[in-house]
Order: sequence, then structure tokens, then C-alpha cells
Amino acid sequence: AGQRGAGSVRKSLLVQLFDSYVGLVLQVISGAIIARLLTPAEVGVFAVAAVLVAMASQFRDFGLGEYIIQAEHLTERRIRAALAVNITVSWFMATVLVGSSWAVADFYREPGVGQVMRLQAIGFLIVPFGAVTMAYFRRELAYKPIFIVGQCANLVSFSVAIGCALAGLGYLSMAWSSLAGLVVTVGGSVLYRPAGFPRLPSWKGAGEVVSFSKHAMGIYFVGQIGKGAPEAVIGRLMDMASVAFYSRANGLMEIFNRTVLRAALPICLPFFANEARAGRSTVPGYMSATQLLTGVGWPFFLVIGILAYSTIRLLYGPQWTQAVPLAQVLCVAAVIELPYWLTKEVLIAVGRIDRANLYQFQTQGIRLLGLLAGVPFGLEWACWGLCAAGVVAGWVSQRRLDKVIGLGVADLLRACRPSAVTALVAAAPIFLVSMAVPQGDGNYLWFLLLGGAVSAAAWLLALRLTRHLLWAEIGKLGSSLQARLRPAVR
Repeated sequence: AGQRGAGSVRKSLLVQLFDSYVGLVLQVISGAIIARLLTPAEVGVFAVAAVLVAMASQFRDFGLGEYIIQAEHLTERRIRAALAVNITVSWFMATVLVGSSWAVADFYREPGVGQVMRLQAIGFLIVPFGAVTMAYFRRELAYKPIFIVGQCANLVSFSVAIGCALAGLGYLSMAWSSLAGLVVTVGGSVLYRPAGFPRLPSWKGAGEVVSFSKHAMGIYFVGQIGKGAPEAVIGRLMDMASVAFYSRANGLMEIFNRTVLRAALPICLPFFANEARAGRSTVPGYMSATQLLTGVGWPFFLVIGILAYSTIRLLYGPQWTQAVPLAQVLCVAAVIELPYWLTKEVLIAVGRIDRANLYQFQTQGIRLLGLLAGVPFGLEWACWGLCAAGVVAGWVSQRRLDKVIGLGVADLLRACRPSAVTALVAAAPIFLVSMAVPQGDGNYLWFLLLGGAVSAAAWLLALRLTRHLLWAEIGKLGSSLQARLRPAVR
């Protein structure tokens, strides 16, 4: 049973990774085009509005996905109650978004922020009719429908973004793109809804849903505040162009988030929850998952930090090079934070939703304080403030993990040691070359192509030499592909 479960998790992760990679390619292409069609100020307008909409989205989701995933027995009554609560909260938040949009626009001295908010509020009216079904797919690790729906949404979002930008719609291009993708996602979830799956809402059992979800909503809402605080604060204290430069720098972090974290996090929570329901310790699973994440993430952040100039120059053009030092500092912050990315997932999985809620308040409060301490001195110092906050938040995370699931510092260091060696080996060649030959307009493309290839080869060699868990997973994937291809060859 354990082997079947591991196989299911592995298959689901591969589907999610492929989904994320395809989505990332489309996002990078559209981002590169839009960065050349829109001004930094226009990009900044959408970035500020998107942060505020994302905060409202956490209220809208109300932790209902997590409720469905962790429920020991998912009955029809619970599904109907979750749908009823989701509709009520989503429609209420749509009203709040529209009603507050003019005041928010005045606060930021930018009418475009309010326009984007009102357009995005339309999605809040339709999202409940797909959210519960998609959460059910996640619970069952049934990622095929999620993959198909996701790819359709990605293609539509990409087409709408480019079309609207070429039509001269400015910052509204990205707002229309987001709404179009959401419409496709909801429509696809309805199409793939299992036979007999409840369709109508009911308030019977809603009290149980609210009791759980109010804590989960707090976790993700506070988390979104911490994530979106830089754009919101910079937009008020500086200007929209500064928001755009930070957003582009943070966009390099989003490459990792799209390719790895967005694929892994939806799977880790159900996996940890299954382990907890079976009465098994979540420590081994957390250690393995963290080694896999850092085995990819640490080399990525070190290499992308070194190649920040070349990457930004290629993706966004010469007008965005002010984002380079910001991206390098954010890479340092990401290295510090990555070992504790799964903390809230494991706390929720073991039923300590209250601890997970408190944990989010603590760590995001620390993040906000670090940002506010640095932003008066400029954008780069704001990023260094986030970096310092990551150190303090890591200490808080470690204490929480030790107390709740029994994960000690020595356990985490043992899990991360192979990843640290792998990251240093992968980044060393390109670091030495960049010290001897500075990156510039004449050679940035060669730096990316050759540097990326050399770093990837060094990374694979280091994975093998350190006997990293990721190397074993790559071997299993290779064997599986070989077994599938062998009959075709015959």
C-alpha cells in the first residue's frame, strides 16, 4: 500500500510539474512581450491591484480547499456545505472589491488600480462553482483533469494578454487575461465533475466548515499579506515604476514557484494528511520533501542570482536592468526561506490548524517589519530587510516544527546537507566565469546559454556524487520512461 501511495504521489507530481512547465513557458513569453509593450508605470498599476485582489482571494477561498482535503470522511453533506459557504463568501468579497475600489484608487493616486479591481471582481462571482470540484481532485491526487483544465486556461490567458496588449489596453490587458483564464478553469471543472458529485449548496453542516475554514483562511490571508506587502508598501511610499522594478525582480523567483512550488505544495498537503490519518510520523516525509525542494531550489537561486543581469536583459529588455540588484538580494532571501516552505502544510495536515494560524501571523509580521525597516532607504534596502526577516522567521519555523512534529535542527541539517553541496557545485563554474568576464549587452545571451548548460551538467554530477534523493527520483523516472518506450521499439 505504501508503494502504491508513493507511486501515486510521484505520478501526480510529474503531472503537476509538466503542467507548471508549460504554464511557465507561456508566462515567460507573454511577460517578455508585455514588458516591451507596456511602460513600467503601467506594469506597476496592475501589480498593486493584483496584490490587493490576491488578498481578497484568500478571504474568497476561505480555506475550503484545505477543509475538503483534510476531512477524514468527505460526505455529500460536507461538500454541499462547503459550496454554500464558498458562494456566500466569494460574492461578499466581490461586493467589497467593487465598493472599495474608488477609495483604494484615491489612496494610491492612480485610477487604474480601481479599474483593475472592479474587473477582477467579476471572477469572484463564478469561482465557487469550480473551486470545490478542483479541491476534490487534489484530495484524490487526480491531477489529470487539473492538468487539462490548467493547460486550456494557460493558453487562453496567454492569447488574451497578448491580444489586449497589442490592442493598446495597457494595464487592463493583464486583468482581462486573468479573468479569461478563470472562466476557462471554472468551465473545465464543471465539465470534468465526477458523476454524482453534489452540485447544489446546502447550509446543513456549514458550522463545521466555518469552524475549520476560519483558521485556514487566516493562515492564507496573512500569508498573502506577507507576499504582497512589498508591492503594496512600495506603491504607496514610492511610485508605480518602483513597484514594477520590484515585481520584475521578484518575477525571477516566480520561475521557481511556477515550476516547483506550485507543483509540489498541492501534493504535499494531501500526502502529509494521509500520513497523519494513518498514524505515521510526518517527519520523514518532511525531510524528504525538503531535500527534494532544496535540491532544485538552492542551485536555481544561486545560479539565477549570478545570471540576474543576463536573465532580466533577455526576458524584459534593457529598460528593466534596475531590477538586477533587487533580484540578487531576493535570491539570497529565497535560499534562507526554502527549508521552511512546507511548515504550514505539515501543521495543517496533523490537525494543528490553530498553530499554523499563529505561525503565519508571526512569520508574516516579521516579514512586514523587515520590509518597513528597509524601504525608507530605497528598493535594495527593502529587499535586504526581507532577507533579514527570513533569518528570524526561520528560527520561529524551526521552533514550531520541533514542538509540533518533533523535527530537530540536526534532522533538517542532515536533510539539507546534500542540497547545499549540490548548489555550490552547480553555481561555482558560472560564478568564476562572471568574476573574470562581466556580463553586458554584448555577451548576456552567451552567458545564459553556456552558463545554464554548464550549471545544469554540474548540478546533475553533484546530485549523483552526493547520492541526493533527487538523483534517485531521476533514475526512477528514467527507468519508467525506458520501460514505456521498450515495447514501442520492439
